[in-house]
Amino acid sequence: MLQSRLAELKFAPGPIDGVFGRSTTQAIWAFEKLVMSVRSDKATGVVTPEMWDVLRSDVQIRPRRNADTPRHAEAYLPEQVIVTFLGGEPTLISHMSSGDNKPWCEEVVIDPGEEGNDSPEQIAAGLPLKVGICGDSVTPAGIFTFYRRSSGTRETKLGTLYNPVYFNQGIAVHGAILVPLKPASHGCIRIPMSVAQLFPALVQFRDRIYVFDGVKEPEEYGSPLPPADRPDPNYTTTTVLPTTTLPATTVPTAVPVTTIPATTVPKTVPTTLPTSTTVP
Repeated sequence: MLQSRLAELKFAPGPIDGVFGRSTTQAIWAFEKLVMSVRSDKATGVVTPEMWDVLRSDVQIRPRRNADTPRHAEAYLPEQVIVTFLGGEPTLISHMSSGDNKPWCEEVVIDPGEEGNDSPEQIAAGLPLKVGICGDSVTPAGIFTFYRRSSGTRETKLGTLYNPVYFNQGIAVHGAILVPLKPASHGCIRIPMSVAQLFPALVQFRDRIYVFDGVKEPEEYGSPLPPADRPDPNYTTTTVLPTTTLPATTVPTAVPVTTIPATTVPKTVPTTLPTSTTVP
């Protein structure tokens, strides 16, 4: 019943199989953060009687913006939740992890065709490139447009991305094995691998994504570019790697923890959700 209700509300709990696994836990995290107003790093994945009562009530998830496209996405950095909408109704709600706002320097591998290995000559050669790069792990707030996507696993300046859908230069919504409760990416919006199998079909080219940071409205930021990366001054070797075949990505399977018991719940607790806002 818990998984069915989460799925009905579009929280993507994974297979409706009665197993309280990873996908169900991550769906509960998203519900805790978005509906129960639990701080993003304090979500527990535990269904309390109060939460179950709210789950059974008339929960309404509404967009914070009326987009100029039929479909759009909204990413809430304070809550670490991303939602896709169609005609004002949610089609997917997911836990996420954005940039941690820290500087970084790493050796990275860049697939041909990705930023940094995308000149006509490099694309024609079809070889991965290994370089040392420094950057800042920032997910800019603002209004953006989905403009490019790839299927499967891609190696980029910002790391390993699964089914990425890009919206701000190299920043994308993409699947990742590690999607913790705190911001942890180099700037992208990480979502669980199982959710990344669903997300690309729910947005199209030129669809809007609104990124909220809880400080100012997205419209006040416009469409700022991410911080520019730079060569690592301590890195001495740039290597063109031989062509390799990447292994197939395996989506983590649900690990049984316990079955969902029948629960007697207390009276309904009202929930206050963000109201729709019309953007002029």
